[in-house]
Formats: sequence, C-alpha cells, structure tokens
Amino acid sequence: MLPKFILFLFITATVFSQQEITQLSLKEAVDFALQNNSMSKNAARDVEIAKLQKWETTSTGLPQIKAAISYNNWLRQQISLIPAEFFGGSPGQFAEIAFGTKQTMNGTITVSQKIFDGSYLVGLQAAKVYLEISENAKEKTEIELRKMVAYAYGNVLLSEENLKIVNSNIKLLEKNVQDLTQVYENGLVEQESVQQLQLTLSGLKSSQSYTKRLKTIAYQMFNNTLGLDLNVAVELTDSMDKLIAIYTTLTPLQSIREVENVVDYKIAFNDVKGKELLLKLEKSKALPTLDAFLNGSYSANSEQFTFLDNSQNWFGASLFGVTMKIPIFSSFGRSASTKKAYLNFEKSKSLLKDTSEKIKLKISSARSEYEFAVENLEIKKEALELSENIAQKNEIKFFEGLTTSFDLSQAQQQLYVAQQDYLQSMLNILIKRIDLEALINPPYTN
Repeated sequence: MLPKFILFLFITATVFSQQEITQLSLKEAVDFALQNNSMSKNAARDVEIAKLQKWETTSTGLPQIKAAISYNNWLRQQISLIPAEFFGGSPGQFAEIAFGTKQTMNGTITVSQKIFDGSYLVGLQAAKVYLEISENAKEKTEIELRKMVAYAYGNVLLSEENLKIVNSNIKLLEKNVQDLTQVYENGLVEQESVQQLQLTLSGLKSSQSYTKRLKTIAYQMFNNTLGLDLNVAVELTDSMDKLIAIYTTLTPLQSIREVENVVDYKIAFNDVKGKELLLKLEKSKALPTLDAFLNGSYSANSEQFTFLDNSQNWFGASLFGVTMKIPIFSSFGRSASTKKAYLNFEKSKSLLKDTSEKIKLKISSARSEYEFAVENLEIKKEALELSENIAQKNEIKFFEGLTTSFDLSQAQQQLYVAQQDYLQSMLNILIKRIDLEALINPPYTN
C-alpha cells in the first residue's frame, strides 16, 4: 500500500509541476530558459569552474604543508667492507659489517612558501581575466538564448495566427462553394465556376494540413529551447499583437550604451588582456625565483617492530632553507618566445579596434533594418486591407454574375498572399527588434 501512495504523490507532484509552466509570457519563457536550458546551465558551470581555477592558482603562492611517513624493513641488509686491521685483523683483509638496524621509521613535515616568482604574479592576473572571460561567455550565451526563445516564441505565435486565418478562409470558402452549388443546381452558373472554387478550397485544405504540422514542430522547437520535454503542453499568454505593440517603439533603445559595454567588445578586450599577460609571463621567465622551506622530522631504528612501544627512542631533526633559481642563458629561446608574445599582443589590439568599428556598424545596420520592418508592417497592413476589399468586391460581383470564377479565384489568392505577408512582417519586427537588443544588450524588462 505504501509504494502505491508514494507513486500517487510523485504523479501528483509531476502534474502540478507541469501546470506551473503551461502558461508562459515571453519574459517568463526567457526566465525559464535561463534557468533550465542546458546551454545556460553549462555557462553558469563554466563561471564556477573559473572561480575555482582562480582560487587554485592563488593557493599555489600560499604556504604549503606536506607530511610524510616512511617505514623500511631490510629483508637482507646491505653489507659494507671495512679494513680488518681496524679491528685487530691482518692488513689487506676486510671485515663484512652491516650498518644500522634492520628496521627504520621516519616522520617528516615540511612547510614551503614562495617568496618571489614572476610567473605566479602573472598567473594571479590571468586567473582573474579567465574568470572575466567565463562571465563574458555566460553573458553572451544568455543573450543568444534570449534570441532563440524570442524566435521560437514568435514562430509559435505565427503558426497559431496562420492556422486561424487558414481555418477562417476555409470556412468562408466552404460556404461559397455550398451557395454556388445550389446556384449551379438551379442552372444559373456553369459547373466550371463551382470547380474553380473547389480547386481553391482544395489548396487551402492542403495548406491547413501543412500549417498544423508546422505548428507542432514550432511548439517542439520552443520546448526544446526552454529545456522542456518536446511533448509538454504549453500555452503562450502573449499575443502577436501585444508583442508588436511593445516592439514598435524604440523608446528603451534611444540611448545606445557605450561600445565598451557591449559583450562582443568585452570579449575582444579580455583577449587583449590575456595576450598582454602572456607577454608578461614570457618576460617573467628571465627573473629569478625565490622559495623557502622549513622541515622537521623524527626517526627511529630497531631490530624488531617496536615503533609503537613507549620505550622506543625517536630522534628529531629540523632544517630551514632558501632556494634561489637564476635563469642565465637559454640560447635565445626566451627572447624568441617574448617577441612572439609581443606580436600576438599587437594583433589582439588591432582586432579590438576592428571589433569596435564592426559593432558600431552592426548596431547601425540592425537599427536600420528594424526601422524598415516597422515601416514595412504599415505597408503590408494597407496591402492586406486593399486585398480584403478587392476579394469582397469580387465575391459580390461573382454572385451577381458580373465577374468570372477565375477573377474571384485570383482575388482570393491575392488575399491569401497578403495575409501571409502581413503575418511575416509582424514576425520580422519581433526578430529585428531582438537582433538589435542582442547587439546593444539593454536590461531585459519585457
């Protein structure tokens, strides 16, 4: 009985968990993706790794304490030859003697400390830059993820709107076919007119089937972007009209931030810092290093294993030392490495300047494309209204016998194209706005 109850609680918790994420605005979708998408999670892990790497580097310059215990047991002791005359023997003869006891045990503790090491100082700075690079990468990942979520969100809304329009067109055309069939049965129109509308209706139904499939794929791509199972049911609470109303204003983006605050610039700038540190590292290899250590040890000797007895004698020793290593000559290897590092540093500075100019150009281009997308929406809206008006007039004329079914079909096809163009222009505004925001990277408030 207990396992079934636990299973019931698990299923209930899972259902409630899914219900909490079924309804999502665009901002909620972005927030959810930043917490659950694997790209975002790994970027956060990289930052934590960089923090640990920074401390790992720092710790190498702090006091190091090591302890060692050794036990030795001569299975067969080494024999030394001593002149026999030392012991009253004949000159020229040797006595075989084994020095020391059969068993020994030693305990040692060593404290070491770097006093000066140029590469360590550079390493500390490099660890800090590495952390900044990881944070830049995380910021870049979050910006790209925001774009991906917005794209996926917009594609879902587009598929929904597209399906609504196709369904509405089918419903209207089915009524026209039904009405025209009655007219044909009364002998007032030719069969070709009915068939022309049926042909248009057939094309719409094919489009309907295709749009449904696109809708399913759009939802699955959206779920995948958020880090959800592909088949989890979600409901988007922001409509396309609402998002377009928000994104047709440039108010939050009128004041472009300094290029230095754009993430692509920060990445290039940290690359310069990294190359500069590599240059410093090569130069530091020509400097001496200074280390100090303090060593303390105890040792004991015995013919039997008596090292745990209170009567065992232990003999202590201690040692303090300082070591200086001075590089003198490397056959010009250090000089070549330093020159190579300097050239890479100069290259990175040139790339930073190019990056700054490219960022400005990209922002200008993205702003222009966004402004055109806003203008184009109005054009497509007017075209849609004209197409609707033309289609309605042709429908009236057709049933009054003033135009042909071919003309009506042409007007309807023109309307369907205008509807798709209008929807695509709405999605285009969303995409161009997100592209512009990704470059400028303002605080995300939508």
